[in-house]
Amino acid sequence: MRIFSYLYNKTLQYSKSKYATYWLGGISFVESFILPYPPPDVLLAPMVLAKPIKAYKYALICAVFSVLGGVAGYFIGASAMGVVEPLLHKLGYMDKIDIIMNWFNEYGILIVFLAGFSPLPYKIFTIGAGIVGIALAPFVLISLISRGARFFLVAYLARRFGDNCDIWLQKYIDKLGWAIVAVVILFVAVKTIW
Repeated sequence: MRIFSYLYNKTLQYSKSKYATYWLGGISFVESFILPYPPPDVLLAPMVLAKPIKAYKYALICAVFSVLGGVAGYFIGASAMGVVEPLLHKLGYMDKIDIIMNWFNEYGILIVFLAGFSPLPYKIFTIGAGIVGIALAPFVLISLISRGARFFLVAYLARRFGDNCDIWLQKYIDKLGWAIVAVVILFVAVKTIW
């Protein structure tokens, strides 16, 4: 199944649109609290490949709007859990929320850093931070650091390796996509068992 190749090529088309910067900000915002939604890296990398000179501007847009979306997710968790809980049950995310609550109890704010930088679904942790009542200022600071680090790294790598990155992605995107899915599932399985 070559779903990731199809999505990558479609994203390359969107990255050349005159509205690409708006799409990037919008995706970065809603990805941080809407389930399920693709990460902004999927649009960031092709945009950097298309216009390397704007790499860090695009990374900054991703980071700022992602953190703003994270704050929205935080407030959803803090004040609207009763409203969104049926939706979370319907989407099959409620068991994940329970696991995340345990991770917050065990690791505290550091779990937000891990989710913000890694392929873990940041959106679940933004909502979870609101549910458990993590202090807002540290949540925003850690989110800004982790999301900024992630997006600036993606921008740097795409800019640094340019066309070679595109060639590599065209060749391995499906394997990489499924590997990331497997790693996330393995991580959740291991954490659930322990």
